Amino acid sequence: QVQLVESGGGLVQPGGSLKLSCVASASIFSRFSMGWYRQAPGAPGTQRELVASISTYGSTNYADAVKGRFTISRDNAKDTVYLEMNSLKPEDTAVYYCNPVPRGLTNYWGQGTQVTVSS
Repeated sequence: QVQLVESGGGLVQPGGSLKLSCVASASIFSRFSMGWYRQAPGAPGTQRELVASISTYGSTNYADAVKGRFTISRDNAKDTVYLEMNSLKPEDTAVYYCNPVPRGLTNYWGQGTQVTVSS
């Protein structure tokens, strides 16, 4: 059974920080690279943007829009992937989801966690 549970979102002022967490089922976490995707307000689910990914051995990749501000990490002992977000901007406002990379390895998406950057 697939499990993806995101948490850690909230309301933060521009320039602030948040750290997101995602607990995944072991069957997914141990086999696949994991990514954080975000869905901007009003955008359909098909337009979820991959912002960061991490392989099973720790290699990371970032979208240009977040490079230098976001850091993805994983704790293999806890089946958990994290996204530390610094210097947040209003355009980072979105619902953030974790899911395997590449997209489509599972049809299941968790409930996501809302991040709102506003003064």
